[in-house]
Amino acid sequence: MPRSAHDARYGPYAGGPDPLAPPVDLGPALAAIGQDVMAGTSPQRAMREFLRRGGHDQRGLDDLGRQVAARRRELLRKHRLDGTLGQVRELLDRAVVAERKQLARDLDDDARFAEMRIEGLPGSTAAAVRELSDYPWRSSQAREAYEQIKDLLGREVLDQRFAGMKQALQGASAADRAAVQDMLGDLNALLEAHRSGQNTDKQFEEFMAAHGDFFPEKPTSVEELIDALAQRAAAASRFRNSLTPAQREELDQLTQQAFGSPELMGALAQMDENLRALRPGEQWGGAEQFNGEEGLGLGDGTGALQDIADLDALSEQLAQSHPGAGLDDVDLDALARQLGGQAAADARTLVELERALRSTGLLTRAPDGSLRLSPKAMRQLGRTLLRDATDRLSARIGSRDARRAGAAGDFSGETRAWEFGDTEPWDVTATITNAVLREAADRGGVVDEATVEASGIRGTWAPTEQLDSRVTSVRMTVQDVEVAQTEARTRAAVALLVDTSFSMVIEDRWVPMKRTALALHHLVSTRFRGDDLQLIAFGLHAQVMGIDELTALDGAWAQGTNLHHALLLANRHFRRHPHTQPVLLVVTDGEPTAHLQPGGEALFDYPPTDLTLGLTVRELDAAARLGARTTFFRLGDDPGLARFVEAIARRVDGRVVAPDLDDLGAAVVGSYLSARRETHYD
Repeated sequence: MPRSAHDARYGPYAGGPDPLAPPVDLGPALAAIGQDVMAGTSPQRAMREFLRRGGHDQRGLDDLGRQVAARRRELLRKHRLDGTLGQVRELLDRAVVAERKQLARDLDDDARFAEMRIEGLPGSTAAAVRELSDYPWRSSQAREAYEQIKDLLGREVLDQRFAGMKQALQGASAADRAAVQDMLGDLNALLEAHRSGQNTDKQFEEFMAAHGDFFPEKPTSVEELIDALAQRAAAASRFRNSLTPAQREELDQLTQQAFGSPELMGALAQMDENLRALRPGEQWGGAEQFNGEEGLGLGDGTGALQDIADLDALSEQLAQSHPGAGLDDVDLDALARQLGGQAAADARTLVELERALRSTGLLTRAPDGSLRLSPKAMRQLGRTLLRDATDRLSARIGSRDARRAGAAGDFSGETRAWEFGDTEPWDVTATITNAVLREAADRGGVVDEATVEASGIRGTWAPTEQLDSRVTSVRMTVQDVEVAQTEARTRAAVALLVDTSFSMVIEDRWVPMKRTALALHHLVSTRFRGDDLQLIAFGLHAQVMGIDELTALDGAWAQGTNLHHALLLANRHFRRHPHTQPVLLVVTDGEPTAHLQPGGEALFDYPPTDLTLGLTVRELDAAARLGARTTFFRLGDDPGLARFVEAIARRVDGRVVAPDLDDLGAAVVGSYLSARRETHYD
């Protein structure tokens, strides 16, 4: 019967990564990588370290590696490999007990002779099974138990080489066992032909047509077939090596009784020889120490050894220690088999993160060949740091998000066409009207230029009565967008002076300083593009730096806190922008201990000399005369620094903030926004 057009079945998607899953969030990864880069780590190494340790909601490679190691230990501690030997011993004991009971009821001389034979069985299970191979059983129960031994051994040795064969051949007939023997003969012929270099494509197709039911994984080529068989056979070899010498000898003797057919073991030995020759790189040697209580049969034990081989390979893939290693090397299917779907999903996310970090232009190569964070990465990192700073600022003082805290000015009631870089809110009515009228004109509507001029609405449009009645949807383009105009605000010339002396490094203030500079830079460059921000780093000397230079700056041993030189550069910046409001922000953890001499050399002295302090105060007075609104951000608890900054802040009517390191970014951003608001409303 044909299926109805509305008949549908639903199930989990199994075609790869979820097509509806959201793209990976690079924000946390970029923030963590940026933190390490600002601390002096190379971007390449920082990326590797993030992938290793993961993020707040993302497990990393190390966590997955620990889970792999725990799974491996669990297999070894839970199991032992003598399960088949134990089952054979149990069946043998059952057969012997049943036979003794029957012999006790029989009174003939042959029964007494049989009793003597039963009582004289060797202590070795394998020798006893071999001794009874031609014994004329009187008890049907005993005969059945003994036949089960041969059947069990046959199914187990086949299950070692072909997973699932133990269950498939349970209760198998003589014809079923003959079919297995035929399959092994054809398989060895195929392997030997391939081993000799012959083209075996047709032979493989014929083999699969005849014996495909034995291979539920459905290999599509002879190479796939060989890979699967060789992995299983190598695990069987390691299984044998993992037994004690006594267990190994007993098992070798027992397997000769498999199905009561020595030919089976001969065919399997031939298959192993062919596979070793075709796949010499498989792990044919080695052994494991199983110490658990749960006995495993030959097939299950071989499966456990295969699992351990999978786990060892995963451990190496997750370690990423070999040259040229990449997360694409991780076998996600094997990870799902061994650790479950969530572990595979975590690893897939890491793979996508690595791919995105490499392919989206977040890393760029510098002229010296080293990798650096690209301008795009700096913008994204700055956005993340600014969001963190404003969140902290809002939590501390209850203020609104800086993006809406008067950053764009009050609305004037007018609109204008959107331009690249605009952050003002859209005028939704004007934007949609432009889109509707433009589409109407595109569909043949008449354009009335006089009405366009009178309307004040930008864009191509037509009167409503001329719109095409077939228009059922509107598509907007960038040209349709209009933004709400805001009142102009006073521009500011901002100088952020950051201490780069060695004390900032050893007191763990280096990275918070860089994070603060990057957050402020992003705020100014995206929300206050009319402001002019200059970053000035001062140690023994001061220098103007771009944000990329500052974030990549390595900490170095440099005695001296030359605030005098930094203020000279800040005042030069203010004078270059005479029609703007100067804003001076100083981040430091020490008193001025150096000043710039007339010849351009820096003179360091500790404790600070009166000359150094006097020159520093003179430049600060110059900034005050230029109208600078000054804030000092004092890091640490140095009493001398506290007295100095309090005194000079009072001198220039400035402010002193002593933030925790985690709040430094919020403090600087808040001070900058406060200075701008005060300027606007004064």
